Amino acid sequence: MAKMNVKKGDNVMVISGKDKGKAGKIMSVVAEENRIFVEGVNIVSKSKKPRNAQDKGGIVKQEGKIDASNVMHICPSCKAVVRVRNQAAPEGSVVKNIRVCAKCGAPLDEKKASAKKAAKKVVKKKVAEKDASAAVEE
Repeated sequence: MAKMNVKKGDNVMVISGKDKGKAGKIMSVVAEENRIFVEGVNIVSKSKKPRNAQDKGGIVKQEGKIDASNVMHICPSCKAVVRVRNQAAPEGSVVKNIRVCAKCGAPLDEKKASAKKAAKKVVKKKVAEKDASAAVEE
């Protein structure tokens, strides 16, 4: 089994499937199945049976699992969708390796920004690039 490059709390964007382009924070990781739960992605309907008189039954909408290979990290410093590179940790550190952004080299294991804000910046960046390329062609 290959090592997963994602952890709980990471900001990711879905790169394939029915929710392509959506971003969210990883809620949980199921390492044995190489699958993850992402906030607001792959919403499924489940039937809930009332277990006692106080419980309400009905249809509940919740996040479903998606494969970990269908997401890419959103770098907190360059605000881009990036691959993950592993790098040796500095001397005196508790861990052996740290995850870093493949574009800018910023560490991904530090602070976690809001996924929605980061996703908006990525989308704005892509739109600006398309507008620039359209202007060059004209």
